[in-house]
Amino acid sequence: MIELLKALVARPSPSGGEKEVADFLEAWLRGHGLSPIRAGNNLFCIKGSGPAVLLDAHIDTVKPADGWTRDPFAPFLENGRLYGLGVSDDGGSLVALTHAFLAARPRRHTLVLSLSAQEENSGADGFSAVLPLMEEKAGPFVCGIVGEPTDLRMAVSEKGLMVLDCTVKGVAGHAARGNGVNAIYEALPVIEWFRESGMQVTQISAGTQHNVIPDVCRFVVDVRTTGPNAEVLAHIQRSVNCEVKARSTRLNGSSIGPDHPLVKAAETLGLETYASPTLSNQALCPFPTVKLGPGDPSLSHKADEYILIEEVEKGVQTYLKLLEAYENLG
Repeated sequence: MIELLKALVARPSPSGGEKEVADFLEAWLRGHGLSPIRAGNNLFCIKGSGPAVLLDAHIDTVKPADGWTRDPFAPFLENGRLYGLGVSDDGGSLVALTHAFLAARPRRHTLVLSLSAQEENSGADGFSAVLPLMEEKAGPFVCGIVGEPTDLRMAVSEKGLMVLDCTVKGVAGHAARGNGVNAIYEALPVIEWFRESGMQVTQISAGTQHNVIPDVCRFVVDVRTTGPNAEVLAHIQRSVNCEVKARSTRLNGSSIGPDHPLVKAAETLGLETYASPTLSNQALCPFPTVKLGPGDPSLSHKADEYILIEEVEKGVQTYLKLLEAYENLG
């Protein structure tokens, strides 16, 4: 198990550049008696018969953040912690789900292990591209488990995401004369509205040179949504005095009802449930899902990312027990 996790870290797999790690995983799965189906850099395996249950983890990572004190692609084990880029997000869940799939003996369901690409950038050639093929081979999914670092708590809901490109217009003029309308100053109350509304302005650009009053200020806003994205976008556009365009409205939030058998199964195991603020492939699943996996979610995308080996091992058992409990209830 630890060797597989080390091998993943040692193969750079930024979103859109997962071929090397996909090649490795395909060979690894075949070496362990499975027959993976490949679509682009996405892989999936099928086991059992009956209603289909998804087990998904992503194989891509973000780029290394500044501040790493060691090589992010050289796995380093110290005091039970394995360090490396993507070791927690999403290597721990990938390894745990894969080993749980290998060990599982489904009686009433078809299990589909999905190792998907382009999750970190919500790319068009990732999970959404391979989902129709998985359903063609296994039948429509009735529910799913999305593996992400959650400290082995079960997320029964997660927020959606919109990225907004905003443009505020002014009038150019000479900085010495002040005879224009400064687009940066015009943008300030708009940016403040976003701040007070709990949204994050993450990029901003304006101006061409120091002595010209800027006539355009552009900025990007990261919006985590709890309602339908189209409705949230319409509210924002009515509320601010600037041009607002969403790059996409497809990544809506998701939730699963408290009476769903997956949630009931978690209750029998004493798993803690919570609402997640972060996005995952759950947003692309048109069926009930939960999010669950080993690893500290606060370490995702940070320098010196690590995971506890014992938690990965515990993750395997947690997935197996959850699937068994679901089979008894579902």
